[in-house]
Amino acid sequence: MAKLRPFYEDVQAHYDLSNDFYRLFLDPTMTYSCAYFQRDDMTLEEAQVAKVDLSLDKCDLRPGMRLLDVGCGWGATALRAAEKYGAKVIGLTLSRNQHALALERAGENLNVEFRLQGWEDFEEPVDRIVSIGALEHFRAERYELFFKRCHEILPPDGKMMIHSIVHGTEETLAPGESALDEPFLDYMRFVKKLIFPGGQVPPRETIINMARGQKFEITQLQSLQLHYARSLDIWAKNLQAAKDKAIEMTSETVYENYMRI
Repeated sequence: MAKLRPFYEDVQAHYDLSNDFYRLFLDPTMTYSCAYFQRDDMTLEEAQVAKVDLSLDKCDLRPGMRLLDVGCGWGATALRAAEKYGAKVIGLTLSRNQHALALERAGENLNVEFRLQGWEDFEEPVDRIVSIGALEHFRAERYELFFKRCHEILPPDGKMMIHSIVHGTEETLAPGESALDEPFLDYMRFVKKLIFPGGQVPPRETIINMARGQKFEITQLQSLQLHYARSLDIWAKNLQAAKDKAIEMTSETVYENYMRI
């Protein structure tokens, strides 16, 4: 199989828009994926920390373990893994803006290393792997190589936790629902063209089958769909409240596109 290269341009088209723009609607941790509202009275920041902890707990992470964070964003998960769990973390991102801010946030923390690098070029052994909100950027033709690479760099007792947006299959939907109805397809075309260039939302079963095909055992599945809906609602309210600043930083078109999400 030919060596695949990371899609730097596609990722940077979205994430390098402006760190200050994302600060307008994200919580202080700059976590850009759905939160986990364990209690109704949780703030967005509290719920985002809870989601990061939920993810890291599933990895059975212990002090001194080497953790690879694929698609580390602005560094929240990697920093939490080092500070709370005592892990030694390598975070990978293709975004220059994310990389610069993650380095700034890490400061002198010797247990966290952030790299402007794709998983395609990572071949070092690690004990655990976490990937939150990155799989949607890999493209379906790369899933097999991704799981193969992850299996190669993990030990026999290694664990990996993947958090991804997926769509259902006919077996997982209620009677009369369709995973590929026209409104859904129109929305995904909009997202792929104007928000996440080159991105894909895979069927859940595709991910499961690809993982199993590379010798991974699926031990837990959890849906955070309702938590994601609440997260999006909060982001929309935050962005709407900062409309003038958002337009000044980017444009009215960008603002309207993000509000449509």
